[in-house]
Amino acid sequence: MKTANILIAGFGGQGALFAGKFLAYSAMLEGRELSWLPSYGPEMRGGTANCSVIISDSPVGTPIVSHPDILIAMNKPSFDKYVPECVPGAKVIYDSTLIDSPCDRDDVEFIPVPATELARGLNIASLSNIILVGKMLKETGVINYENVPTVLSKLIPAKKAAMIELNQLAVKTGYEY
Repeated sequence: MKTANILIAGFGGQGALFAGKFLAYSAMLEGRELSWLPSYGPEMRGGTANCSVIISDSPVGTPIVSHPDILIAMNKPSFDKYVPECVPGAKVIYDSTLIDSPCDRDDVEFIPVPATELARGLNIASLSNIILVGKMLKETGVINYENVPTVLSKLIPAKKAAMIELNQLAVKTGYEY
């Protein structure tokens, strides 16, 4: 596998950092080389948040994703800011509930997912981020879908154990969308 340069971006509170941590932890359990670098504005919830995740079979040289080949955009400002930075051939997975239409770039693949709408319909409104990650897994194969239950059981603390099943539902929803 080549190196996957993934950027996950949204507002603080949308779960960009957790989504990135999920991918990084998945790669770690698969014995892959990785980097996880969170970035967020000083206001946190409601401010900007993004996460660079690099997954590779060889050592990672820098933790910064300046030109993603996979972008998960959870809101319109993030979409507008990072789509121009994507490399040609990149996959752009975006929440079509919150982002009305893709830009006019024809050298990237746009993958709309009504993640917020799907999450609300399943009564898991806070997990639209994980629905988008599920779709990314399906479209890219960057990490192994079969490892999702193990990753979630190790990543989610015991005091929030009820969230494991809900996160599994969110991943499955995105994967099957």
